Amino acid sequence: MIERHARIVDRALTRLKLRQLRLLVAVGTHGNIQNAARALGISQPAATKMIQDLELDFEVKLFDRTNRGVVPTVFGETLIRHGKLIFAQISNAAQELDDLSEGNSGRVVVGTLLAASASLLPMAIEILLEDRPNVAIKINEGTNEVLMPGLLSGEIDMVVGRLPSHRHRDKIRQEKLFEDRILAVVGPTHPLAGRTGVTFSHIKPFGWVLPPLETTLRRQVDHFFVGQQQYVPAVSIESVSYLTNRTLLQSRDLIGLMPAEVVSQDIRNGHLVQLDWNVPFGHGPVGVSLRIDDDLSPAGRAFKAALHAAAQARRV
Repeated sequence: MIERHARIVDRALTRLKLRQLRLLVAVGTHGNIQNAARALGISQPAATKMIQDLELDFEVKLFDRTNRGVVPTVFGETLIRHGKLIFAQISNAAQELDDLSEGNSGRVVVGTLLAASASLLPMAIEILLEDRPNVAIKINEGTNEVLMPGLLSGEIDMVVGRLPSHRHRDKIRQEKLFEDRILAVVGPTHPLAGRTGVTFSHIKPFGWVLPPLETTLRRQVDHFFVGQQQYVPAVSIESVSYLTNRTLLQSRDLIGLMPAEVVSQDIRNGHLVQLDWNVPFGHGPVGVSLRIDDDLSPAGRAFKAALHAAAQARRV
């Protein structure tokens, strides 16, 4: 096994060409060698030969042929994933060089979940800019379902927010920053605003603003609702847009579930009101997720350190 691994690595280092990987990724995208070859401007026989050479060099079958084209085998899917990562890293390197030539001190691409976007992330950016005023920072907001593929493909350097409890755990490493909890919040004019001793019976008649189905919090909410005699909300709005959620809560008699880190400032300012109801789910760690086998750039390492500093500052 060790000899086979060494043999394949030696072939990859001496014979593998980026154009072969480009073709491999294109075939995976098109599901057809002819269309992939056309997209890359090469002949189909040449493309077929390149795929065959890859299969010989890596000693595995990369595609199964069907009457509709080709389908990647498990080996093909793995090599395509690594090929995409290589191209993402090349793109990142080119972008970082471009940033440096324009006077920027590096570049970092951060994916953010709702729990990190309100205060942790802005504070970390402020800390980073104190040390690296010319760093280029790109922020992508979304759910884990959207951001994790970008992290694994190399398009995103790190994802900040609620740490996923089960999915992607074998492909990422996590660094916990702090524990967060979920609050039930309403607008200032809601009938339950300011009421003490609120129970779920008081809450049941109202509609909800809920996180999307693919989130961990939504699964916890649905599990809780099932335990409440198969409760189904009268109105249910799914949204990850905090600005939209806040406006809906202020204008309608809805109930929202939000991370305390996100809504604390709006509660202090009176824009939202925390219900006097202890949410029996949703407590969990907020942190940073990174690819398990990847080293961050200097700018990426500096930003991760800034996240830890920001998390420490919020505890003081």
